[in-house]
This record gives sequence, C-alpha cells and structure tokens, in this order.
Amino acid sequence: MAVDGCDVNFGEYGLQALENAWLKNTQIEAARVVLTHHLRGGGKVWIRIFPDKSVSKKPAETRMGKGKGMPEFWVAVIRRGRVLFEVEGVPGEVAKDALRLAASKIPFKTKLIGRKHV
Repeated sequence: MAVDGCDVNFGEYGLQALENAWLKNTQIEAARVVLTHHLRGGGKVWIRIFPDKSVSKKPAETRMGKGKGMPEFWVAVIRRGRVLFEVEGVPGEVAKDALRLAASKIPFKTKLIGRKHV
C-alpha cells in the first residue's frame, strides 16, 4: 500500500490505483490528453505522479558485459492506493466521465474517489 498520496488533496475528485504497477510516461500523457480534452478548458487537472525511473535495455545481439544499456523509457512506480489524477472546477458528472475516460488509458484497475463520496 502507498503511504503518501492516498487522499484527494487538491481537487474534488480523483483517480486512485487499486494495483501495484509501472506507468509509462506515454500512458500518463494519454490520460492527461483525454482529461483536458473532455473538460474542454474548464476546471483544473492535477497530475500527482511523475515518471522518474528509467528502464534501460541492451541492444539485440550484444555480448555480455560492456556496461548498462541506454534508457528505453521512463516509468512512474505506482503502489496500490496512490492517487494518480485530480480534477476540480467542473460539475460532478463531467469530472466522473473525464476520470472514467482517463482510467481507460491506464493498464490496471482504478477507482474514482472524492472529498465527498463519489
């Protein structure tokens, strides 16, 4: 379980992870684009995660040794219970729809939470 970042602190509604996983920077960006597009410029979005872990890979047909490979992509390490995104400044139904669409871009189970019960 995550220790920090389990509560909605900035917005009214949030998207909380229900599984442990790695979330790639491209998946975070896809969810952000869907959120901002669905809110149509209204409201505010907080991204509560950052991809700060690099995942490296050695080229194919390379012999053992010769050091570590180049970074392929970046991931955010997600623990169960972590709030990924928060939304504020829009009606509840619009926020829930936007977070539901963002959850479809994320490869693990999530749930909607809020300061008030969702």
